[in-house]
Amino acid sequence: MQYINFFSSVAMPFVIFIIVIYGFLEKIKIFDVFLVGAKEGIDIVISIFPTLIGLFLAIGALRSSGILDCMINFITPLLNKFNFPTEIMPLALIRPISGSSSIAVATDIMKTFGVDSQIGFLAAVIMGSTETTLYTIAVYTSSIGIKKTRFVLWASLIADFFGIIVSVFVSKMMYVG
Repeated sequence: MQYINFFSSVAMPFVIFIIVIYGFLEKIKIFDVFLVGAKEGIDIVISIFPTLIGLFLAIGALRSSGILDCMINFITPLLNKFNFPTEIMPLALIRPISGSSSIAVATDIMKTFGVDSQIGFLAAVIMGSTETTLYTIAVYTSSIGIKKTRFVLWASLIADFFGIIVSVFVSKMMYVG
């Protein structure tokens, strides 16, 4: 364990040292290149800022309106027929939308059911096997100016759907409680 701590402490300074040495050997003005990269980074942040504001507003409205509870209550009979755990449905619905909200939901699930429970185990597997699809698509496509994301959105949501289904299946097979 001490080796891991040592290497994690030394990794970034070592990378910076390698960059400085490479720049020195290739006669590159490292600080000037850094400033250009930092300026480009700020330009990207400014270009995606409106998208982020819109996403955060939509997520806040979705969480506080009670729509998630209505959706879960509506599909619970169907989920019960397939022996799908309804306790993870808030996580399954919010995970494609927001990473921070899904972390909060997963934490709440683990506080309620315990981290060693099958539901807690399943929540952890879902967090690791799915992506914050809408956030990722919005940020990356808006940063490079893509407007038509219809097919990307559908493909990503289908991948998230199957990621959740497979997570439930694998978690039921692998859980040793």
